[in-house]
Amino acid sequence: MQDISLEQAISVMLEHTKKIEAVEEVPLLEALGRVLAEDAVATFDNPPFDRSPLDGYTFAAAGTKGATKEAPAAFTVIGEECAGDFFAAEVPAGSAVRLMTGAAIPKGCDCVVRQEDVTVEDGRIFVPYELHYHENYCFAGEDVRKGTRAVERGTELTAAHLGVLASLGFGTVKVLRRPRVAIASTGDELVLPGEPLRPGKIYNSNLYALAGRLREMGFCPEVIGILPDDAQQAASVIADCRGKVDLFLTTGGVSVGKKDIMHEVVRLIGTRLFWRVCIKPGAPVIAYTVGDMLGIALSGNPFASYATFELLTRPVLAKLAGRSSVAGRAVGGFLADAFPKPSYGRRFIRAHYEAGIFEIPAQHDSGSLFSAAGCNALIDIPAGTGPLMAGTRVKGVLL
Repeated sequence: MQDISLEQAISVMLEHTKKIEAVEEVPLLEALGRVLAEDAVATFDNPPFDRSPLDGYTFAAAGTKGATKEAPAAFTVIGEECAGDFFAAEVPAGSAVRLMTGAAIPKGCDCVVRQEDVTVEDGRIFVPYELHYHENYCFAGEDVRKGTRAVERGTELTAAHLGVLASLGFGTVKVLRRPRVAIASTGDELVLPGEPLRPGKIYNSNLYALAGRLREMGFCPEVIGILPDDAQQAASVIADCRGKVDLFLTTGGVSVGKKDIMHEVVRLIGTRLFWRVCIKPGAPVIAYTVGDMLGIALSGNPFASYATFELLTRPVLAKLAGRSSVAGRAVGGFLADAFPKPSYGRRFIRAHYEAGIFEIPAQHDSGSLFSAAGCNALIDIPAGTGPLMAGTRVKGVLL
């Protein structure tokens, strides 16, 4: 397949993408952003006991009947309980126990009075008003009842979910295995940051931008590094990842130049799914398979590789990981600035999106990444669109 639409390209790749079903058990603190592999069911009521919502005193509310400021109800204080303590004895009528917030309410007690509302004198408290049954009272299971499905299988775990699971005693959880993603760049012109920049060489920004983006999304990519402009050597490295990696990403080597080696690489080791997507920038994308491993070869131009990663790779990652949050989100809004260029083909331009407004930076060159640093969206301009005026309504993808 060649010269296909963005939607067709995504569909083809998703047909060759299998959601990861492998399960692993991880400590709860390492589960943030992971997908829960089985329902988390509460094995006890939470909280596990009736407790006090405030600092005060607990007793039987019936003992305050008719109490007033002039004729307060009196209770003998027979103990004290902080959160984490447990007053085992039953509290008889006319007696009270001092409680701190979160402490368990003893047997024989059914309400709590605020500490600052009572007078304390000679081991007794004086309550100046009536209290009702279960006033200032938190019940066992008020948060989660035993047997409740607290977090559903397939949930992408947030900090709040970790808190819920911790409150139910889960020290570990079973989650889906993370997708194994390898990333490399092709090109003899590339050197790694920190090395001397020799004549004719450029620093490899693509590797860092895309590996960083993967980490932002909660993935742990295997960074292969730089592949030489030699099809046999590059093919050997990629083929060696078969069975070890779910997705292999490369940048560069996809056009029609002398050193655009990825066409030959795919011929040597895999099956091509398509070449060229009808978008700008980054049209010469190659998608291929090597056994069960999907490969996506992106343009070597820095912004083109970044944009096509967002448009093409994120849907694949979302399916692999079972994480819908990874897929890009469509948004609509209005242009704050004019875009004077006609778009003969479908074009995506970088922008900053906020409160329904797209602001376009001055630089749009596919070889430039600098102006993308402040952008969080791509504006989707249909093919055959003329210059756009400020205030034009447009659609885009939030990154």
